[in-house]
Amino acid sequence: MKKILAIEAQADIRNLFLEGLKAEGFHTIGAENGRVGIELAQEELPDLIISEIALPKLDGYGVLIKLRQNPVTAIIPFIFVTGQGKRIEYRKAMELGANDYITKPCTLEELLKAIATQLERQRLLTQWYAKQSQSVREPTVTSSSNPEPILPSDPHLCEVFRFIEANYHRPIALGDVAQAVGYSPAYLTNLIRRQTGQTVQRWIIQRRMAAARYLLLETDQVVGQIAAKVGYQHQVHFFRQFRQVHGTTPQAWRSAHRS
Repeated sequence: MKKILAIEAQADIRNLFLEGLKAEGFHTIGAENGRVGIELAQEELPDLIISEIALPKLDGYGVLIKLRQNPVTAIIPFIFVTGQGKRIEYRKAMELGANDYITKPCTLEELLKAIATQLERQRLLTQWYAKQSQSVREPTVTSSSNPEPILPSDPHLCEVFRFIEANYHRPIALGDVAQAVGYSPAYLTNLIRRQTGQTVQRWIIQRRMAAARYLLLETDQVVGQIAAKVGYQHQVHFFRQFRQVHGTTPQAWRSAHRS
């Protein structure tokens, strides 16, 4: 049973949402202000959150910012259901990372369709990125080809992953990627985590590890050379991250995978 948190100051509207969603088979939780909403989101970890913008204690924008900054709640789909319908308010909501924006008055059917869309999108993204992560943990590298690209092809994030692909062999970090795509580091972190379940730095590491595995299999270069070629200034750092990802050293991995 999917769990939905409704953050709404007006008790009659909040109860209407809760009762209507409960009748459709959802487990529902209500919060009367922004601060309570954040507390319940962190405690209950709902599958989706709907929220008004005009809230006491902390408005809906503040709620969204706080939730996106917390790794535990950063990827929960968030829909504004609000009486504030100006374009500038809509743009601010989407820039902060809202998944959808519905203006009141709205029907239960409209809300259910929006919820269903976001839950399905979340399911597909989780499934897709799980496969991506699995392919990184269990790489397939042939003796006659370069390693297959492991970075996502999400059109909304293409600039981010294009930059990583072009520069992973250099000592880049989150700040470099954020500057290249025109986002703040905090916003980019929240965006990537929400969309992929991982951090920017984690994707950089995965791309470097894919390149390192290929070089370990296909060349006789020493580990220090390989570390430098895949973006590490210090060999010790490369050793540490390789062991964290693969559970063994680069030399041991090479010996085990070479026929």
